[in-house]
Amino acid sequence: MALDFLLLQRYPRAAVPRFRHYGWRGPSFTFGYSQKIAFVREQLPAGERFDVCRRPTGGGVVDHRDDWTFSLVIPRGHPLEDMRATQSYREVHECLAEALRRQEVPAATKQQPDPPHANGPLGPGVCFQRAELYDVVNTTTGEKIAGAAQKRNKHGLLMQGSLWRPSLVRTIDEEKLREDFAELLARALGGMAEAVPWPELNEDEVSGLTEEYSSSEWMEFR
Repeated sequence: MALDFLLLQRYPRAAVPRFRHYGWRGPSFTFGYSQKIAFVREQLPAGERFDVCRRPTGGGVVDHRDDWTFSLVIPRGHPLEDMRATQSYREVHECLAEALRRQEVPAATKQQPDPPHANGPLGPGVCFQRAELYDVVNTTTGEKIAGAAQKRNKHGLLMQGSLWRPSLVRTIDEEKLREDFAELLARALGGMAEAVPWPELNEDEVSGLTEEYSSSEWMEFR
């Protein structure tokens, strides 16, 4: 989470979008910046050990125990960064859905929002319990496959996404998924996919922000 945020803070100076994907060192959950820690604790499985971290982006509680995680940084002024949040969300997820269809996964973006709830908006809860507008869904089972959360600041847009493997209902070639998704993203963003070295971030800044994201103050400020 700290590295994703630092990419937003530092990497947009290169003036091109940056995409990365990663796994987790052990069972983990993350939750949205605005969520209350008391609610989050109620959603976590009892009697298990796992890491938990508040994200710099919004959204709900995300279970990373069997997911594929990615982040996308779009510099300020890029056409995708200028879009409304729902449209930038849609553009990225259309690419992911197409990458999945190339492996015969029945994937599409959800095109209609849920009807208004009787007691008002439900708000972010547990990510894979229900699909929101422009999430990626399995058109056969109706399950949510992928969702994401965003953060905008003066540097640009950070998007953190998660694909829940069990919702695919079949085994896929994840290396091909990464390559196809990167290719489709690059096309949508007006460029070409190219592997680049990891940026030389300031070590003190990395360690400082990592320590902050690991602290109880960061976890429990809401």
